Amino acid sequence: MADGEGEPGVFTATALPGDPRLLPTVTNAFLGTRVFRDILHAAGVYSGAAGDTHRADVPSPLGLRMAAPTARSPAESFTLNTWTGTFSHTIQSPGYTATHQLYAHHSLVHLMAFSITIRRLDGSTHPITVQLQSLFVPQSQDLDLTPGPDFQGAHYIYGQTLVPEVEGGPRPAVHMLWTPIPQWLTLAGEEREQCWQFLTAVAGSEEEAKRSYSAGLSLLAAGSLLRSHIRAWTALRRGCSVELDGPPALRQALHGCLYYLLSAIPPRDSPAVPFHGISPGGLSNGTRGEDYWGHVFWDQDTWMFPNILLLYPEAARAILQYRIRTLEGARRNAREQGYEGAKFPWESAATGREVCPEEIYGAQEIHVTGDVLMAFEQYYCTTQDQKLFQEDGGWELVEAVAQYWCSRMVWSEEEQLYHIRGVMPPDEYHSQVDNSAYTNAVARRSLNFAIDMARDLLLLVPEEWEDRARRIKVPFDEERKYHPEYDGYSPGEPVKQADVVLLGFPLMHPMSAEVRRNDLEMYEPVTDPAGPAMTWSMFAVGWLELKELQRAWSQLEKCFSNITEPFKVWVENSDGSGAVNFLTGMGGFLQVILFGFTGFRITRSRLLFDPAFPKDITKLQISSISYLGNKLEVTITREDIRMEVTETSQDPPASPLEAVLESGQHFPLWEGQSISFPTAPGWIQRSRS
Repeated sequence: MADGEGEPGVFTATALPGDPRLLPTVTNAFLGTRVFRDILHAAGVYSGAAGDTHRADVPSPLGLRMAAPTARSPAESFTLNTWTGTFSHTIQSPGYTATHQLYAHHSLVHLMAFSITIRRLDGSTHPITVQLQSLFVPQSQDLDLTPGPDFQGAHYIYGQTLVPEVEGGPRPAVHMLWTPIPQWLTLAGEEREQCWQFLTAVAGSEEEAKRSYSAGLSLLAAGSLLRSHIRAWTALRRGCSVELDGPPALRQALHGCLYYLLSAIPPRDSPAVPFHGISPGGLSNGTRGEDYWGHVFWDQDTWMFPNILLLYPEAARAILQYRIRTLEGARRNAREQGYEGAKFPWESAATGREVCPEEIYGAQEIHVTGDVLMAFEQYYCTTQDQKLFQEDGGWELVEAVAQYWCSRMVWSEEEQLYHIRGVMPPDEYHSQVDNSAYTNAVARRSLNFAIDMARDLLLLVPEEWEDRARRIKVPFDEERKYHPEYDGYSPGEPVKQADVVLLGFPLMHPMSAEVRRNDLEMYEPVTDPAGPAMTWSMFAVGWLELKELQRAWSQLEKCFSNITEPFKVWVENSDGSGAVNFLTGMGGFLQVILFGFTGFRITRSRLLFDPAFPKDITKLQISSISYLGNKLEVTITREDIRMEVTETSQDPPASPLEAVLESGQHFPLWEGQSISFPTAPGWIQRSRS
């Protein structure tokens, strides 16, 4: 890892990467684009049927490049500021600077904006002109677009996607307003500085597009459009602040991951806008043939979700509501394969129907259904939000997943256990295997959660659920004391990515430290070094759990070959192939920090902690861990742990908490009162008093 310089959350370069895929993204919950790109995407707007469904390309007025053709030897710089959520391009000439700044407004999610500012640096009086080089054409290969009348000085186009995801299904509408963009901007001879502002509003209705554009104009008139964005974004960043004292490259990677992942989630004040899930490459990517077409995978539920849940449970709830909204599609998937309940698609878009272009994954990589339910379980254990399950459709989803797993199992007379046959495990180098350890373990966890949830809601628990949870086979080699990946797995067979190691975390499948170590030892050397980026983070978490700090660090270091310079955009595979802006890898990396370094584990009644820092890391501070309606600031060093409840919810009222050490000491956690104790394993729980 190369050492970085300066502020770890600001990435500045004098040249752009040669590969345009590695340019940074500016995104909010509804709109996203890659800087200097001529298309943008809107959440939930897909075109194409079934396996061809992909994010519809919306033509982008924002994809322009500023140039100064008359400048004498200008110096250029490009800056992504993760603290303000803005990207800027600056041309520095001997007599002036010209700055192009771009952002997706964090709270006005239907609005993106950019500005061009020319500032005179000397006493000259000649006009200064910059050129705006735009590729914008108001046409799209995915949308049937029609020009409409101008509105408040903005041009207007509207239309629908060309092909619905399912036959007879809806074709999402797109309405776009944008400030006309001239080819040239000139600072007159008598002017010292001028700023030109340009808005783009995109929504699913004419009314919303016009409302958002008007709101943007009003904020511009008050001189507060950029300020309102920065205020909303910095409130999110402060509320989800994670800081560590350690190597500069690690700190930079941390800030990059937080920027790209938090850009993908809904703001606190827009509950009325439905959320459409998070794809591996985010909203800025996903055109046809790119970044898995913008589909949603287990990447969201297993790799990104736990971080979002710990820092911002309201956004975690929105992710779960996306799965609830697509439940009917999941039921249809199960029926079409001859099973009961709901089978979530390997690749999901707007409807919950399977949209994977290759049939084998949709048919066999069924662990995704358990991954979805594990996110619901983690959310419930962390929030105790019964309303999601009683009133908002959560219980229907839990029940449907339990029914699916029961119908997918077959009884083995020979072993007197239930089997799940003919699957592809997370390790996609193998297919049509029986009793994938991960798939069966996540199915058991699904059933156990369904049983617990039914009891909490005072519902009858089907005997079938308890029987199958108790008697499903999870392969285990008694002689070697490790988990074979599936029936018939031979030690030494190559593995694509993290698979069995996920039993230890996040599944927390019961096993001894010896077995946990054996699983790590067995699979680490046979896992493909060119496999996807999130893999090494799970090995790092495993070694941290066992206090093998140097081994953990060596695994974490592997992630850095997937982080590109200068804007910390991740690639799925270290050779640069696969998805870019790979949020899945970032999610795994953040879990090393939020769950590995801290030892946090979400259980039914406790939030466990057991910190472990690799060398060169001396301190970790997390501003806002959410647990049972409380927000806790947690600071961990090698010597001690400090905790303080900084905020408690009133509706519903937060549960009073206490920290308990394994040694038996109890520390009440009162709002506004800081407590500290020597660094040791323990847990946070509801206060007994």
